[in-house]
Amino acid sequence: MPMMSPAERFQGTETDRAPIKKVAVIGAGISGVVSAAHLIREGIEVTVFERTGTIGGVWFYDERVDRDPPFPNVIPPVQDWTDLDAQGLSAEEALVLHGPPGPCYAGLKNNVPTSLMKSSLLPWPEGTEEFVDQGRIVQYLQDIARLHHVTENVQFHTRVESVKKVAGSVQWSIKTSTLRVEGNKFSVLRRSEDFDGVVVASGHYHVPFVPSVPGLSVWKDRFPGRVIHSKSYRTPEPFRGKTVLLVGAGASSLDIACEVDALGGKVYQSRRESKYDLTASRLPEAVKRVAMVAEFVVNETGGLNPGWNGKNEGVIPGKILLEDGTTLENIDYVVIATGYITTYPFLEDLEQPYVAWGDADERIVITEDGYTTHNLHKDIFYIPDPTLVFIGVSQLVSTFSLFDFQAKVMAKVLAGHVQLPDESVMKTEQRERKARFQPGDRFHALLLGEQGYITEVLTWVNANLTKVGLAPMEGMDAKWLAAYDIFKANRTVGDLVDKAVVAEGLH
Repeated sequence: MPMMSPAERFQGTETDRAPIKKVAVIGAGISGVVSAAHLIREGIEVTVFERTGTIGGVWFYDERVDRDPPFPNVIPPVQDWTDLDAQGLSAEEALVLHGPPGPCYAGLKNNVPTSLMKSSLLPWPEGTEEFVDQGRIVQYLQDIARLHHVTENVQFHTRVESVKKVAGSVQWSIKTSTLRVEGNKFSVLRRSEDFDGVVVASGHYHVPFVPSVPGLSVWKDRFPGRVIHSKSYRTPEPFRGKTVLLVGAGASSLDIACEVDALGGKVYQSRRESKYDLTASRLPEAVKRVAMVAEFVVNETGGLNPGWNGKNEGVIPGKILLEDGTTLENIDYVVIATGYITTYPFLEDLEQPYVAWGDADERIVITEDGYTTHNLHKDIFYIPDPTLVFIGVSQLVSTFSLFDFQAKVMAKVLAGHVQLPDESVMKTEQRERKARFQPGDRFHALLLGEQGYITEVLTWVNANLTKVGLAPMEGMDAKWLAAYDIFKANRTVGDLVDKAVVAEGLH
């Protein structure tokens, strides 16, 4: 009998495949928590690897900020695991490098209502408002983790550095590094462990995207404290009464504009023409939306003082040329709010940042566009080997609810209750889907197609469950469906685009 491919182990009527007993989950945000919980409910042993010290993902507010990204930063970075032992760092510096703070700012709230942003594992407490702050959301995630025995299975301060299939085996080998801190001293424990399956739930909001704009890198070099990415934004106080240029028109840009405007700041928002930007009607009246930046220019006599460190009083000694020919001057701060690059550096050769989107083969996961996660069936299962799973890839959705749904599907497949379609069928579906998109489009955006996606997946899953005599899986409940209809009816497409995605992360 010929050896089965990894995908064939999950197809047809095959019943003698090696059981999935032990699964690694990478990340302890919403996607990781619900994935672990549903796997545990199926009787599968779970280990969650979380590189920070807490459960909460992008919703956890940390006053610290990550190191600045390169300016520009336009493609997934090549793997570069910092050797903490060899750098003479303090324990605090090591913590930031090992598990960088996320993009959450103090004023962040959900702007998909909680009636849509919920897990089947736990309802929100009675009387919860539709829009709550980040602290309430983190508490909700931590409650799910505690009640469903996820918390005791999390290895905190543990970074996944390599995920590889064991040669000649059906298992995955995962290499990790765990940071241990005692006072101002630290040590790093490196380990390797094998798993039957891997769930990637690490999110998209770690590596800032910084566009290549003429002069931007010069401004960053000369005025470093005055030019930041929105990932470093925490509160509006430093911008009180200042003139700020926001580059980008997504959810974070909107929030920052509102917060700075409320403290008397003068705000410009520069944007490219895109259906994915939020509508200008949602901006405060005093905020001025302007054309895209063409160039950042340093005044001939300005910014050359070696004593300038970005904290000097006064405006930035330069001007900003816009694509419509107008000029902005007397700017105090520039905030680049242009989103993030999707990257899974621990997947090593499955990530190919120098391969064009259209040249991705049937094996690659990440290419130079830094957005699409290639070769996934239903945005979940890695087609060449479905023991590698991704939860949280879909965007412009109800996030918590949809990721919970996807996690339930994943758990039933890995538990052996649901068979995947033939590999050839999954590949054909993927090719047809890609043929409808081009680089730059939001390949994983469901937008108004979320209910259709759920119905399609449920039809497949429940046909399998019925066949083996198991109860059918439920989709969204009636309250969720009613709330979703109201939400759609009261939003334009421009509102829906980034209003949905911010429930999981920020742009």
